Amino acid sequence: MKPISGIKTVWEGLDFSYLLSIILAVIPSLICITLHELSHGLVAYRLGDDTAKNAGRLTLNPLRHLDPMGLLMMVVFRFGWAKPVPVNMFRFKNPKRGMAITALAGPLSNVVITLVFLLLYGALYIPLEGSAAGEYFLEMLELTAYISLGFAVFNMLPFPPLDGSKVLFSLMSDEGYRKLMRYERYGSLALLLLVWTGILGRPLSTAVRYLYRLLVPLAQWACDGVYSIFYK
Repeated sequence: MKPISGIKTVWEGLDFSYLLSIILAVIPSLICITLHELSHGLVAYRLGDDTAKNAGRLTLNPLRHLDPMGLLMMVVFRFGWAKPVPVNMFRFKNPKRGMAITALAGPLSNVVITLVFLLLYGALYIPLEGSAAGEYFLEMLELTAYISLGFAVFNMLPFPPLDGSKVLFSLMSDEGYRKLMRYERYGSLALLLLVWTGILGRPLSTAVRYLYRLLVPLAQWACDGVYSIFYK
């Protein structure tokens, strides 16, 4: 019998550091996408629209919320989009206001994720630093915080179909609102081009880095708190 050697050769040729870097980007992205879209659906449901619930979108299953291109953008550029949660604004008592509140729920959830994960990073820094597994886990926490902030900032841009456009459009007349919503489907392509060419990507990255630096002291505060309680 001839021994099989090809599997070992392939195994030894794998760049596990590269694979790990992909995992470290994909998992945080899925967390941010899932909670963002779930927040949209839950708020819409509380406001009287059960469209997302009937579509099976009130779930923590990331596959139900995944847009492959949006996920790729998040992994590469640290901001992107998910598959929009279906919302029927005419089931709200006040359609435009209900749509604006529902739209805001997604970015606000991402800001909360950023704050929570920065606090977790700081609280777990001392016990986890120094070990390889601990360092990777800390990196994932920090990356989740950063990606979530980028997701929030990106989605608040006033370009359809992003959440910021729905908030902005709610301030317009009913006729103007209906006209602009007709062109929402073309917004994703325009956004992709703007980010890919760097016209939008570079200033957006600068804004996210600036805001992130303002929030980083939260991690240090949590770290100092853990140190004073358990290690001092």
